[in-house]
Amino acid sequence: MGYLALAPAGVVEPEAIGFASARVAAALRLETVLLKPFPDPEYAYDPGRGQYSSTLVLRDALSRRPAGALRLLVVTEHDIFIPMLSFVYGQAQLEGPVAVMSLARLRQEFYGLPSNKPLFMGRVGKEALHELGHTFGLTHCDEPVCAMRLSTAISQLDAKGGDYCPSCAILLREAVAAALATAGGAQTSGGTR
Repeated sequence: MGYLALAPAGVVEPEAIGFASARVAAALRLETVLLKPFPDPEYAYDPGRGQYSSTLVLRDALSRRPAGALRLLVVTEHDIFIPMLSFVYGQAQLEGPVAVMSLARLRQEFYGLPSNKPLFMGRVGKEALHELGHTFGLTHCDEPVCAMRLSTAISQLDAKGGDYCPSCAILLREAVAAALATAGGAQTSGGTR
């Protein structure tokens, strides 16, 4: 009891979701479970924008979260948005059980540049930590290197570090411990099954 679930929405690069799983398992010191793919989120497509509504993906994720999962991170290849912004890298329920992240704008190819796998994977790890941090109550951090730093442009995402700052790490440990206590589970060492 008390694990993090990750699920692809539609077809998602296995290496990317595997890396996100390993990264959050290590940082949050929780077991991660990779779920079978959810259906492609066609229901969330907005033809006027040519993007997918992250809010609708979150709503669907709520109904699909396994009972034993502390949190569920849905990963999609589709470009996502919320109405007030032209795009988002991800969205999460603050202190809620679900989050979503998109791989679309994390890829160099999105910007017409050659593929760069190490850069892409670094971005995947940062964004997974960021969105799950929100689900555990972390807000945007002012520390330039913190994974919880706000990123509204890819250069900002690249500039921040790949981990939580000391203050956010303490808050996160407390929030994870509280979530585990509420779930009645014991903390595990991390990994996938």
